[in-house]
Amino acid sequence: MTRKRVTERFPWLLPIRQAQRKIFFYVGMRLDKNTYAQTQKKAHLSHEIFETDSQMLNQNSGFDMKYQFNKVHNLKLAAKKINGLIIRPGEVFSFCYVTRKADKKEPYRDGLSLVNGEITREYGGGLCQFSNMLYWMFLHTQLTIVERHGHEVEAIPPTESEYLAGVDATVAEGWLDLKVKNDTTHTYQIVIDFDSKTMYGKILSDSTRCFDYKIYNQSLRYVREKGKVVEKSIVMRQRTSRVSGQTEEERLYENTCIIDYPLPVNIEISEGV
Repeated sequence: MTRKRVTERFPWLLPIRQAQRKIFFYVGMRLDKNTYAQTQKKAHLSHEIFETDSQMLNQNSGFDMKYQFNKVHNLKLAAKKINGLIIRPGEVFSFCYVTRKADKKEPYRDGLSLVNGEITREYGGGLCQFSNMLYWMFLHTQLTIVERHGHEVEAIPPTESEYLAGVDATVAEGWLDLKVKNDTTHTYQIVIDFDSKTMYGKILSDSTRCFDYKIYNQSLRYVREKGKVVEKSIVMRQRTSRVSGQTEEERLYENTCIIDYPLPVNIEISEGV
């Protein structure tokens, strides 16, 4: 039997623990000698490096759709702090640092979040969709991934029909962050836009794109372990020089995640040892 955390046994302690973690979290950032990106510019840099989009409303969540609309509200609040953000050479982008005061003038709404392995309503819920999209964009640039955490459990089916496993990035202020460092001589910029159903993201730069990237799963399998369905994937990145045409293959990591929703009937699930 898994031992419960103190905050699970005494939920009233959770706000105190969260405040404590945030203090240590940001004090640590002040002491780590990094320069964190925080400059926003309305003028866009001249060269597009990568663009993508993400459907915001998930009809398959199993919860009242109002929480999906609340998520859209939360995403747009966070975007006000990220849209136009400049990442200069030597600077570090931190999702938590940039969005830490996004709700200062207008509060977040209750969205869906994974807490202690279960989907529940939470203030500011749904922001992981933002960090997911940003991580996907960063993988298609020369920016160096400093910190990324995958979800331990996926409890809601993805909205996209073409599913690439293991390229998510969960965030939790005070605990988990998404960080990238600009180790290049180029300046990058994040641009975010919305329509009623979709969030759009672009990475721009002050110089032309040097490489083309392809992210893919070298392997993807589902295993039943201790009564849980576990998704195991190997995430790879292919980088091709736009000058020489030379291609390099890079094994990024192996990702493991519990799938807590019914998989399609055509998906094979093997039995674990």
